[in-house]
Amino acid sequence: MTSQSGERALPQFWLAAAVPVLCLPLAGTAWAQLPGGGSLRPPPPTDITNITEAYHQGGLLRVRVLSDNKARLDRQAAVRLHCDDPLGTIWQTTAGESETTFLGLSVCKYDIQVSAVGYLSTHKEIDVAGLTDDIRTEVILQRDPSAISLDAAGSADAVMPAKASKETQRAVQALKSGNFKESQKRLDAAYKLVPSSAQVNFLFGYLAFEQKDFEKAQTYLAQATVLDPRHVQALSLLGRVRLVRGDYDQAKTALEQAVAVAPDDWMVHNLLADAYLKQHEFEKARDHAQLAVDKGKGAGNAAKLVLAEALANLGKNQEGIQALNTFLQAAPENPSAPHARELLAVLEQRASNSTEVAVATPKSPAGTDPLLASSEPALPVTAWQPPGIDDTKPVIAAGVTCPSEQVFGTSGERVEQLVDNVGRFAAIEDLLHERLDAQGNAATRETRKFDYAASISETRPGVLMVDEYRTQHYGLADLPDQIVTKGFAALALVFHPSMRDNFQMTCEGLGEWHGQATWLVHFRQREDRPSRMQEYIVGANSYPVKLKGRAWITADKFQIVRIESELVSPIAKTRFFTEHQIAEYGPIPFEKKNLELWLPKTAEVYLDFAGHRYHRRHSFDHYMLFSVDSQEKIREASHDPHGPGSTTPRKRKYWPA
Repeated sequence: MTSQSGERALPQFWLAAAVPVLCLPLAGTAWAQLPGGGSLRPPPPTDITNITEAYHQGGLLRVRVLSDNKARLDRQAAVRLHCDDPLGTIWQTTAGESETTFLGLSVCKYDIQVSAVGYLSTHKEIDVAGLTDDIRTEVILQRDPSAISLDAAGSADAVMPAKASKETQRAVQALKSGNFKESQKRLDAAYKLVPSSAQVNFLFGYLAFEQKDFEKAQTYLAQATVLDPRHVQALSLLGRVRLVRGDYDQAKTALEQAVAVAPDDWMVHNLLADAYLKQHEFEKARDHAQLAVDKGKGAGNAAKLVLAEALANLGKNQEGIQALNTFLQAAPENPSAPHARELLAVLEQRASNSTEVAVATPKSPAGTDPLLASSEPALPVTAWQPPGIDDTKPVIAAGVTCPSEQVFGTSGERVEQLVDNVGRFAAIEDLLHERLDAQGNAATRETRKFDYAASISETRPGVLMVDEYRTQHYGLADLPDQIVTKGFAALALVFHPSMRDNFQMTCEGLGEWHGQATWLVHFRQREDRPSRMQEYIVGANSYPVKLKGRAWITADKFQIVRIESELVSPIAKTRFFTEHQIAEYGPIPFEKKNLELWLPKTAEVYLDFAGHRYHRRHSFDHYMLFSVDSQEKIREASHDPHGPGSTTPRKRKYWPA
């Protein structure tokens, strides 16, 4: 972004190794080879009659995923099929009737892992004994007791007006995907219709909890429990929030009420045990922690830590040691593991101390979430922009090991294929520009429409060149607040093999986005590598921009569907404090070329610069694709006399979407 009007100059981002708008091609009919000899296969046809003939030979396996009540799972699941030899690993996702079909399988004993957000991962073994086998199997997922069920309405909300119900369902879907801005919008609409709904108040409380605004969360959750005293989700989350805030007596009250409503819920017993522990009611803490362990049937290992602390304070050192060893063996990387090891050392010292010298029991850290074991609560995020990348984390499925190498490698191949094979594309671009007040409300609003085109080329290995073209005016004098926005959709190039090593990348787990199962990847600019994605230019001065962010990548085809990014730190010299970018991608078919590309659908930018706050939304539609051979791409990128932003039309052959 750039402006050259005195103090209100805004940054322009020149992307030496980035593309303004990114398309991510599907694999098409080719199978992308994975490390170890595995393959990613195209989605099965909807009509699987004579499927064996279509794939010439190989077994067929149909997997149907059910919830614990034997009903079709209400969300997309990721299914991992693994064979040591010769196939490797295949990831697919369910569709339709919560089913997926694996085709062309070799003879092998396969391990099936099924995972979904809000459920515990499940494994099952299947033997494919012949190349003509047609096997059907069902996998039942058990709900993750530690996950909050956003779909479960309280007893007081059995009937809700249709419009309010629709808005609430949309809010739930947005919450599951971590889209807090959309969920806020939907909940606001629902609240206007049914302010006395316990479920809507609970969802508002959950939204505030995820944003770490614990005071607001407590207000909404308390109201939800008044409206519906049997809303166990609201009661348990209210107790959890009060534990984090250090209000142990009130936490105990809410959790005792929750246990009375749901006596078989192990997680509620676990939370109540923690409340008793903080109140030094050690026998009650021990009893409820043991109930959590027993009722959890293996899932309640987290309660072993509270159980051990209660036993330690009751002088039962050997029993406490046993509980701690079990906890650490099952969860050595748990955030509470350091505290568990400290407590274990103390109990072992006590047990071996012949002189019986008293050794104090270390206390668990105050002000922490007993389930998430998070650090001290962060300050609430400001309302005018989305939550920071590290302020919150979308919900992920329990017990799923992320295939990091496949996620990073195959998503990088998608970007690399784009640079190698795609010349240019054009679209109609709609621009919404808002200047915001401190609360995030639009003080001014303007719109524009443009014919947009972009090209990308790799002029030499590792050097990516990008050009943008708009046929209408797109200069400083023509745009609202004299701000030019460029390169906002280039974020996916973070995963290009030439760029990837400049970032620290962590696959956080299996989440979802708009009902799709997705891998969540956190990235951050490395301090020991140059910042090549973005530059901020003011006059003759340029400032490399360090980015961090999160990507949502589909669990089956490893396509990037959404990326968020923000500054690692403000550029104080220029009063550039905030840049939060959000780009979303979707599949666009080009039938005449028998091609489908993943192109940007929307891109949003939130800016805090020179004492002003801005929001921009770019939307793209009516795509057209036109090809340029690689030599012409190199020549134009190096010597294009028109330059970026040129309004000169060019003659090319177009394939409309």
